[in-house]
Amino acid sequence: MVVIGEKAPNLKLGKWVQGMDTNFDKEGDNVKLVEVFQVNCPGCFMHSIPEIINIYQKFKGDGLSVMGVATAFEDYDKNTLENLEMLLTTGEVVGDTKQALSQYGQLNEGKLSYKIPYPVAMDSLVKAGEPTKEKMTAFIKNQLPDFDTQTEDYKEQIFSRVREYFKTKEYSAETFEMYQLNGTPSTILVDRKGILRDVSFGQTANLESMIEKLLNE
Repeated sequence: MVVIGEKAPNLKLGKWVQGMDTNFDKEGDNVKLVEVFQVNCPGCFMHSIPEIINIYQKFKGDGLSVMGVATAFEDYDKNTLENLEMLLTTGEVVGDTKQALSQYGQLNEGKLSYKIPYPVAMDSLVKAGEPTKEKMTAFIKNQLPDFDTQTEDYKEQIFSRVREYFKTKEYSAETFEMYQLNGTPSTILVDRKGILRDVSFGQTANLESMIEKLLNE
């Protein structure tokens, strides 16, 4: 598992769909920003991705590298490589994203009104098997830091719930899980020395100021 303040491990990716094959170790001493989204995620396309595009346009000449990673932790029939490829080549969106953007008048002839300008890859999706006790324990402690202090009966109840939760997971998304993300949109921020500085879920009001600070270090 990753730790803020320590070396950021390379992203585990299935396929680069747009742009050159890259990763943290190929971006030199640039500050690295990763936008993690799902194809079927309205909030990603209404708020987060446009924000990241603005940050990319503002700082791309100042030593900032931006990468997009499409992941899948739900709706596996929609959050697919094929739908990501369609999105990036034609601007077409699917599912809840299409419904929400249509409702708010944010589609142009049924397609996104903007293009994602930075490289985008698909997360590495591995067919999920029976979760190990270690994997379930790590998942629980990420959600319940005081888990070890609980009673044995309570621990067994939690393990039972988590076991049922993992049964609904058709695939394991390796970057999503390695960085212990809680959903989409999420961002991963790595400094010029390759040290992980921030992992955030949802809108990050101070993301731009954090990037400015790292660029000036």
